[in-house]
Amino acid sequence: MQPDLSAYRIAGLESVLTPALVIYPEYVDANIEATLELAGGDPSRWRPHIKTAKLARTMRQLVQHGVVQFKCSTTLELLASCEAGARDVLVAYPMVGANADRVRAIAGRHPGVRVSILVENESQAQAWHNTGIGVFIDINPGMDRTGIDQNRTAAIAQLAAQLGNEFRGLHYYDGHIRADAQAERDREAFAGYERLLDIVAAVRNAGSRVEEVITSGTPAMPCGLAFPGFRNAGFIHRVSPGTVVYNDVTSLEQLPMVDGYRAAALVVARVVSHPSPDRFTCDAGHKSVSADAGVPTCAVLGRPDLTPLKPSEEHLPVQVAAGAQRPAIGDYVYLIPRHVCPTVNNFDVALIVEAGRITGSEPVSARGHEAPLAAAQAGIGA
Repeated sequence: MQPDLSAYRIAGLESVLTPALVIYPEYVDANIEATLELAGGDPSRWRPHIKTAKLARTMRQLVQHGVVQFKCSTTLELLASCEAGARDVLVAYPMVGANADRVRAIAGRHPGVRVSILVENESQAQAWHNTGIGVFIDINPGMDRTGIDQNRTAAIAQLAAQLGNEFRGLHYYDGHIRADAQAERDREAFAGYERLLDIVAAVRNAGSRVEEVITSGTPAMPCGLAFPGFRNAGFIHRVSPGTVVYNDVTSLEQLPMVDGYRAAALVVARVVSHPSPDRFTCDAGHKSVSADAGVPTCAVLGRPDLTPLKPSEEHLPVQVAAGAQRPAIGDYVYLIPRHVCPTVNNFDVALIVEAGRITGSEPVSARGHEAPLAAAQAGIGA
């Protein structure tokens, strides 16, 4: 069910350049609170990936709710999260070369933040020896993106032992688990978590302490929080979804059981053309609303009779159902992205809307990447 358009309408749009990214802080708070309720009210159970949040303002909202441990993938996200008040940040990406140098530099300038990194082999592990940076072993649970194969139990235990005191725990991102039925999702996820507990036991038997285990992006989050084996297991277990801070078409479809979730980030676009009687075009092509999750790239809020079609760079054609009213040229449409994370990354600035009015704007602080010579200019990696 789509949310009520009246809860999102914005006064004073006449002076706004479109397409525009709009953030509703009240709904961000509601999404954070709903996630924490699912986590039993314990902020330490959630290590959100801030690839979605991107705005320093949103990161500070997480911190205000007691969520002070984050995940990120870029050095810019690391820098932004350190400056937003995070106390513990995992760079959940296999950093090498100048990128690794930059992580060390940022960590050195923020001694009050516990910074960690992922590794999947001994060569990577050696790069972080005696740096003061914690290390998680990245395990491949079958997604086949990064990590050491989960069936190589002995190799994982040996790598943990080699890391010594720098070893913090295990990272097990099961982002490939996204069955439509929750029961099927639970079955697949729980089987993986049982395998993960076997790995934890092997690591402990080899003499290493497992401080933390991280699992579960957005679709598997309820599975990770419900898995009985993570209770009283002798380690901190955290789930790591980021999308739920704002939510999007996909997450709202995947998590209908979570009461209180709202779309908190929209793209406001304007109708610019009537190319045929049953279509219109608005100014929100794939350079604004990401197309990486497929077509339709979004839903038109409050108008299930309108179907977005394949976009081009700056154009989004929309099909109008038979008998439905077509918006006039100049009218506004409110779009819920299918994938909000890269959509937020498409914008330099977000409008902040409270009580139906624009109350300010905020830079998308962690958008994109740092300048490619950032490490060299900082006097490292040259």
